[in-house]
Amino acid sequence: MLPGGNRRRLTLALAGLVTLAVVAVIGVVVAHTVSDDPRTPTAATGGPSASPSPSASPSPSPPPGADITGPLNLLLVGVDTRVSVPGWEPHADAVLVLHVPAGLSKAYLFSLPRDLVVEIPAYKPAGYPGGRTKLTHAMSYGSRVPDRPKRPDPAQGYELLRRTVSEYTGLRIDAGAVLTFGGFDELVDSLGGVDIRVDQRVVSRHRQPDGKHREPGPGVGGYVGPQMVYEPGERHLNGWQALDYARQRYLPGGDYARQRHHQQLIRALLGKILDQDLARQPERVEQVVAALGDALLYVGGRRIVDFAYALGSLSPQAVTLVGLPGASVGRGNAYRGEELTSVGRRFLTQLRAGKADAFLADNPKLKVKS
Repeated sequence: MLPGGNRRRLTLALAGLVTLAVVAVIGVVVAHTVSDDPRTPTAATGGPSASPSPSASPSPSPPPGADITGPLNLLLVGVDTRVSVPGWEPHADAVLVLHVPAGLSKAYLFSLPRDLVVEIPAYKPAGYPGGRTKLTHAMSYGSRVPDRPKRPDPAQGYELLRRTVSEYTGLRIDAGAVLTFGGFDELVDSLGGVDIRVDQRVVSRHRQPDGKHREPGPGVGGYVGPQMVYEPGERHLNGWQALDYARQRYLPGGDYARQRHHQQLIRALLGKILDQDLARQPERVEQVVAALGDALLYVGGRRIVDFAYALGSLSPQAVTLVGLPGASVGRGNAYRGEELTSVGRRFLTQLRAGKADAFLADNPKLKVKS
């Protein structure tokens, strides 16, 4: 049995991970850099005060995050680090936004294409002058440290990505999180795997049926050897399978299909954590937190525990998955990137105006089945 203090710390850490839904972002970056103290802080006083009379009852302290009423926007990022390549700059491989309207009773989760052509603002810490290019590059350009070549700063890269996403969507980003590949497998396995409805046949470029990595082959990004195949239907996936399934983008639908699979995996993991009632099982919670220890970067003005309490009643069923349609853009035969269609852009406008439900009712194809 864990001591009471440790049990409380682990329970709140899990609650924070659940409510932020960071547990399933497909990607990679840096080591854990935030150490939260989940104890309720004691209110500071401006000077000495009189002792209360014996009959006076102290006022109960409000729970953390009691003042958070929404709306909230959380940026969830997966980053391709390719740590085996010296000096590799992290690229945002998955960019998801969780929007929670005022009242905190529901939420909308949508992805932005990694190749979305956007205006990336100038960023002095990285010496980046700004420019119009793919969204995925905001993370890499922002991570550059001028006097430290080949030693990128992922947290700095996240900041430029946050600014870019905020300017494009018109949403204020309140907090964000990034997960690494190292730890994701362990996280899913510590939960006993996840159940996902595979919605199309997915052939892996990266893994063999036994889970081993396929050998590099001829051509750019080529591989050889047998391939893992995920057939349509209800499937139970372990850690490496869940990550591998959600990473694939060379399939019908391309990166838009992969975005859909990211979202489905997030909700599947969120549901698994809540279904198992892990907050009442401190030993299991310890396993989950240990799995994430070196895999999570949390960035926010408020502590993760504040959001945990504020969003504690948000269920997976209250999270609407939204797929924003897009199309490729370029000059002649040269591919430049992606852009959202007018319907996709209007969703962002209606979301900011608090009219997302009505817009989705008129455009039901935007809602992703899970």
